[in-house]
Amino acid sequence: MKREERQQLIVNLLVENKTVDLDDLADRFTVSKMTIHRDLDDLEQSGVLRKVRGGATIDAGTQFESDFRIRERQGGEAKIAMAHEALDLVEPGMTVMVNDGSMAAVLGEMLLQKRPLTLITNNAAIMERLQGENGITLIALGGIYSAKFNAYLGVVTEEALSKLRADIAFISTPAVSGRLAYHMDDNVVRAKRAMIASSAKSCLLVNHERIGHTALHVMADLADFDAVITDRAPDTAVLGEFDQAGIKLTIASEQDPT
Repeated sequence: MKREERQQLIVNLLVENKTVDLDDLADRFTVSKMTIHRDLDDLEQSGVLRKVRGGATIDAGTQFESDFRIRERQGGEAKIAMAHEALDLVEPGMTVMVNDGSMAAVLGEMLLQKRPLTLITNNAAIMERLQGENGITLIALGGIYSAKFNAYLGVVTEEALSKLRADIAFISTPAVSGRLAYHMDDNVVRAKRAMIASSAKSCLLVNHERIGHTALHVMADLADFDAVITDRAPDTAVLGEFDQAGIKLTIASEQDPT
């Protein structure tokens, strides 16, 4: 088996199980542990996973978020539910900003239901899907391309955003704790903040599994958002914290309304 094929199978196992065990991988592929170590090193360097003692994981850490290629294959029902809820905040004729991420990519495609729209994004998946669509004025933000986030980031992106204004920005986050939203990448944080600053309203999208976690950088206070949407209700203690802080959390139904 070629190295590239074996590494893809490791990625598939991570998508399914979130973690892999070094010994199990060596037995499964009938190779040495050192070979598996090298495979995991390669995948870690490309941002797909993070190595832990005895194996690897794609669970987010304070300084780690798995590669876009992993995230786009996870949590499909939750993403669809949140995207449908977010769609209710959009009316035809609006100018909408959508940030990086696999959650945002799902919403980006659904926005076709609300055309005509002007859509501003740094999300390469949305650019690819919506280019040439009738009724969509697509403003694709430039910058330095990040394969890990499948998005354009950096000074060029931020400068462009400073010259634009939108009716609403949809911002996703991999971590929320207390009344703060977090992200582990400083370039991503700056792009998201620039979108919030350039929009009349903003909406935060967060998977319920990411509530109660932190990352390296504080991105924003939840009070900065006009709406916060998640797919399922977090535990009662978290809901109590939100209520005490005056933050309204919208719980999306996982039933497809169409």
